[in-house]
Amino acid sequence: MKVGAIILSGGKSSRMGTNKALLEINQKPNIERIASQLKRNFDELILVTNDPEAYQFLDLTTVRDRYPKKGPLAGIHAGLTASRCEVNLIVACDMPFISVKLALDLVHQIGNYDAVIPVINGKQHPLFSVFKKKTIVKIEESIKNNCLKMQSLVNHLDVLYITENNLQEYTKSNLERIFFNMNHPNEYEHAKEWAKREQREEI
Repeated sequence: MKVGAIILSGGKSSRMGTNKALLEINQKPNIERIASQLKRNFDELILVTNDPEAYQFLDLTTVRDRYPKKGPLAGIHAGLTASRCEVNLIVACDMPFISVKLALDLVHQIGNYDAVIPVINGKQHPLFSVFKKKTIVKIEESIKNNCLKMQSLVNHLDVLYITENNLQEYTKSNLERIFFNMNHPNEYEHAKEWAKREQREEI
């Protein structure tokens, strides 16, 4: 089974004040950190962005939203539409410490489900999840009905929710790190310090 990965980089980054995807962590743009990991482990990698010129250095297949200004649903729709794979990992561009192992664990759980979504500390994480290409139909219905919240979509899908109980090989701190995302400047500073500590531990 071929599996694709879709990186979403369509947000306004209004709370951060600058493009989150291009913030550097250990001298490398965050989106490059994500892409380099996914390239080695997935059959296809697609970047969804309405500013493709900013990401030419990544040398990735890029697509624009077909429904501009409709939030993450539009990004997932554009990525799934472009993908040649039936099963696709969805990843937000502001997650510095994604785990490819966990991503592949989610992929292997998809079976006959429409999607696999982690739920950590009671919070759903649809922007680090797995969706089948066929969900495009439901996504498009949601967008056209202006139901743009992810929860509105997943309520109409057959979803497997993966909780901490299903991820016991990962410690609490591992999961906190994997699902950490950067929305505010202080979170970016925290991510940089976290990454520096990890780099020192690797030496």
